[in-house]
Amino acid sequence: MGARTKARKRAIDVLFEADQRGSDASTVLQERIGEPGTEAPLPVYSREIVLGVAAHASEIDALIEEKSSWPLSRMPAVDRAIVRVALWEIQYNDEVPNGVAVDEAVELATKLSTDDSPAFVNGLLGAVIGPRS
Repeated sequence: MGARTKARKRAIDVLFEADQRGSDASTVLQERIGEPGTEAPLPVYSREIVLGVAAHASEIDALIEEKSSWPLSRMPAVDRAIVRVALWEIQYNDEVPNGVAVDEAVELATKLSTDDSPAFVNGLLGAVIGPRS
């Protein structure tokens, strides 16, 4: 697993935790930085993702609601976190090609969520970016 893939996974963990606690992702991030517990420190890219998703949460969630056949509240929490990370990369991080963001999200959905999640994540992100060339 590459460094950025690990960083995405750790960011998803923070976003998932914030979602489950009903907390702000930035607050949970600061808690993880301040008291990392037994885990290795969060990678810089994980922090960048979480802060980016938190800063653009309303835009990202509006895009999900617009493009998804499911309301956010009906999606598994881990799928919400995965899609939020991918959409932040697609919309706000020019360093990551759209195809990489989609592929990483689908792979993480395969490892972390339900059997139906990879196809759902791929379809939703595909609706956002349009056909690949």
